[in-house]
Amino acid sequence: MYWVTPRHLAGDDGALAERIGDLLTGMGWRLWPTARQTLLYVSPDELRGAEWILASYPFELGGLPVAWQLSARPHSASALTEWNAYFTTGVAHEALADFLIALDTRDVPDTGFGEPETVLAALVAQGWMRDVDRPTTTATDPGFASSVSLEELPPLIQDADPRPDLVGWQAWAEPVLGAPYLWCASFSASVPHDLVAVFAASLASPVPVPRRTLPEGGQERLTVVHRD
Repeated sequence: MYWVTPRHLAGDDGALAERIGDLLTGMGWRLWPTARQTLLYVSPDELRGAEWILASYPFELGGLPVAWQLSARPHSASALTEWNAYFTTGVAHEALADFLIALDTRDVPDTGFGEPETVLAALVAQGWMRDVDRPTTTATDPGFASSVSLEELPPLIQDADPRPDLVGWQAWAEPVLGAPYLWCASFSASVPHDLVAVFAASLASPVPVPRRTLPEGGQERLTVVHRD
């Protein structure tokens, strides 16, 4: 067992499905296997959903398959979600868990609070730097390996807002310039900024995380704090 930092390059330890699934069932979310070979978790109030969709391979972000899709709806009877967030394999499960805990505990999951600055402030507080050319929309870690940025939405990102040219928060890790991404995340336009800020703050946290396996491509940029 290694304890490593930074978290945004630590990978998912090959346990992204299990760790998040255990968290959701522990919070009382119900689980259904679907005909598409996915696992659908729904909160007790039926306003929040999380689906492990890796087996159905719906689409990619940055060349990586999407693994988790999170969503919120305004009413339990609503057939359409208000917003969606997508995460590929390789993302630190601690950051995704903190996002889900924040989503689970808020009374109204589909209404936003705060401004975009909330996300950037959370990152800067952890030592990340604002982009010189886009200081109001983008922040990068000190090692220039990961970024969180307010960008035009990639294809297939679903949101209740039908307007074209919407922007949403995008996050990614590229440990080696020009090499494959370690992970990617995409938040649709209506995801509350304060929820994205929780994910960002956890992602940038300097607190070491335990890993049994270290991700390829990012090992040289990780610091092993100690080994059990």
